[in-house]
Amino acid sequence: MKDKTSVSHDDVMVKKLRERPQFAVEYLKAAMEETDDPEVLLIALRHVAKAAGLERESLYQALSEHGNPRLSTLLGIMKAVGLKLTVEMAQES
Repeated sequence: MKDKTSVSHDDVMVKKLRERPQFAVEYLKAAMEETDDPEVLLIALRHVAKAAGLERESLYQALSEHGNPRLSTLLGIMKAVGLKLTVEMAQES
C-alpha cells in the first residue's frame, strides 16, 4: 500500500487562489462576513498575498498569527491583487 502525500490546508488554498483569481473575492468576503474573529481575515489575507506572490518579510510579519496589520497594509494587499475594499450597509437580522 502506497503512502499518500499529505498537503497542508494552507497549500491547497494558495493553489486554488492561484488557479482561480475570482475565488479570492469570495474567499475574502466570506472571511469578513462569517465571523467577528479578525484572525480569520488575517489567514485569508495571508493566503491571498502568498498566492499573488507578495513575498515581503514585513508583509508576512503583519499577517502572522500575532501580527496587527495597519489599514495601509490591508489596502496595499488588496490593490496588489486587483481588489478594492468597499463598505455596505449590514443586513438586519
